[in-house]
Amino acid sequence: MDETIHATGHENVTATHESTFELTSDEYLTPAGDCILAVEADRVPAEFDDGFVSACQSADATITATLDVGGNEATVTGRGHPDLTFENERSMVARTSEYVDDRTVMVDAEAAAADLDRGLIDALADGADLTLTLSVE
Repeated sequence: MDETIHATGHENVTATHESTFELTSDEYLTPAGDCILAVEADRVPAEFDDGFVSACQSADATITATLDVGGNEATVTGRGHPDLTFENERSMVARTSEYVDDRTVMVDAEAAAADLDRGLIDALADGADLTLTLSVE
């Protein structure tokens, strides 16, 4: 079961955060947003399919985030959590910790923004388009 989100890079993408990465539907990004990879996301967690959400609410669920920027691809695997709500109407966050709020789409992620390929991040800082595919098993 998959959810696909399209977003756009921004000149202020630095991706230096060491415990999360985020996509937002906001149209802008300040330099303080060091976990944000892309803006203008065309979908938000509150719009995800109910079946996808239910599958992610299992502590045994494996969630994979595939980030594709012009053929440069990164994959981050994490897991689900019973407290995931997918209710946020603005942004989605993958976390290396077990912290959960309404923006969280994955916990125990194996990588954060700072761990991602710098070529991919440089392309996003140049305004490249990003396709994020979230898959749950």
